[in-house]
Amino acid sequence: MKKDNLIQQKSYQFALEIIWLAQKLNVNKQFVISTQILKAGTSIGANVEEGIGGQSRKDFSAKLAISYKEARESHYWLRLIRDAKLHDADEINQRLLECEEILRILTAILNKVKESEV
Repeated sequence: MKKDNLIQQKSYQFALEIIWLAQKLNVNKQFVISTQILKAGTSIGANVEEGIGGQSRKDFSAKLAISYKEARESHYWLRLIRDAKLHDADEINQRLLECEEILRILTAILNKVKESEV
């Protein structure tokens, strides 16, 4: 992985944190919400990777748009976990901050791609 690709790094690290969170939720028998956050949280980075390997600018843009949607969904599940008090609020708030940073980065990338298409 290139060290200078910020979204690639951030989405990968976020996916690791989400895997660990899902494992903790499973210990507390929160299987359904664990599966939801695991799918959404790891899909962000998977789509970033697909976008980087895309065959065209349009393919890249489409995959990063999916990453953005998955980050929005992750943000939703994290808020539910926190507000339902299913896990430590401080840890969830940290994941929310990371997710918001990913959303800002993806927004900037997608806006830049749109600008270059005009």
